[in-house]
Amino acid sequence: MDRCVVLVDAGYLLGAAASLLAGEPARSRITVDHAALIQGLRERAEADTEQPLLRIYWFDGAPDRVPQPEHRRLRVMSRVTVRLGALTRSDGRWAQKGVDAAMHAELTELARNRACSDVVLVTGDGDLLPGLMSAKEHGVAVHLWAVQAADGDYNQSEDLVAEADERRVLDRAWITKAVRAKDFGGVCAPPPVPRPEIAAILSAPLPESALAASAERAAEAQATSARNGTAPPAPEHAPGHEHGPEVAHPAPPGGKGVPTPKDLAALRAPGPQAAPSSPPANATLRWSSDRGWVERTGGGQLGESPETASLPTLAQLTSAEQRWADREEDITTVGGDPFEVGQVFARRWMERLPEASYVQKLSTMYPRIPHRIDGEVLRYAARFGLLAHKDDQIDEHDRYAIRAGFWREIDVRAAADRPSTTD
Repeated sequence: MDRCVVLVDAGYLLGAAASLLAGEPARSRITVDHAALIQGLRERAEADTEQPLLRIYWFDGAPDRVPQPEHRRLRVMSRVTVRLGALTRSDGRWAQKGVDAAMHAELTELARNRACSDVVLVTGDGDLLPGLMSAKEHGVAVHLWAVQAADGDYNQSEDLVAEADERRVLDRAWITKAVRAKDFGGVCAPPPVPRPEIAAILSAPLPESALAASAERAAEAQATSARNGTAPPAPEHAPGHEHGPEVAHPAPPGGKGVPTPKDLAALRAPGPQAAPSSPPANATLRWSSDRGWVERTGGGQLGESPETASLPTLAQLTSAEQRWADREEDITTVGGDPFEVGQVFARRWMERLPEASYVQKLSTMYPRIPHRIDGEVLRYAARFGLLAHKDDQIDEHDRYAIRAGFWREIDVRAAADRPSTTD
């Protein structure tokens, strides 16, 4: 049948693009406009083969074969079919399993059933050689595309290159229409504008009482380790607070450090272990985006103030129908840029509030997002592949970009709701 099919090994295509543009094959170093990439593949395939496109098959790996946000966006695009293999971790590195076998099976099945006259392969793996040869024997013309190698050499199997009927190279100019190195800005969304509140959060000072208490505990730990001949233990976080202090502070003069939740618990405990310079019982360490010691009158769960505890979460405000619509929007329109993710979350939260006064109340807490809402924002961001594989944590820069986007949306709404004053 006179039509073409494109089979894409996403690991090869995006890994080679990352090597070319960012200097290393880590896909986390690049941003991809998948809609532009798919359109580019379609136009190039139809031009090279002089046949209309039947379908683009996108082969990729995913943990437990669970579709990731980019896969969910791809599989709802026109003429795109996603096939997933497993993504496993070995010796600290991630590797695809089953992708080559799936491509081989699809290639031979298409050729055997005469579903197309031309097949475009975007891959470099020599394991596909038997499938390529089988397709040729069934009368299918095989076009092999390579991504321009970073060092000017080949990044494909020599046997695969030798057996292909036609060969093309996707050069830097073609790749950069849809892919950018993160260091140079992405094409999917404009880079977030630097916000002064990020620097303000990072530089939030600690009272002298907290620093002195932390320094005293650090000195005791060093003395104990010196007597026992062991290294001092690393700071621990209190259980159940997975979003504890996130940014490592440089040690202030005099060796004073930042008190951990464990330090706080010891300082607040009654008895001889309490330090003489302990803060009042209502002092607590802020969580998530919060930093430092604060004085609070009264409190709720996890030391929340009544004002904070009264703010509803997005989950409490969202119906089942809205949750389904949100997921559809995430798949089809939200690009996944950290700044954009924070904006989308804030917009949904504000649209569903029963009272506009909640926005003004939250605005007064700037630049610190309440713990419960901040945790929701970060969990929402994790849907877009912003988790680093090695730590299952969101990158520090991305976390602050997410919160900056959140506050930008809150600021716009709060300013609009504020009553105007006239002379």
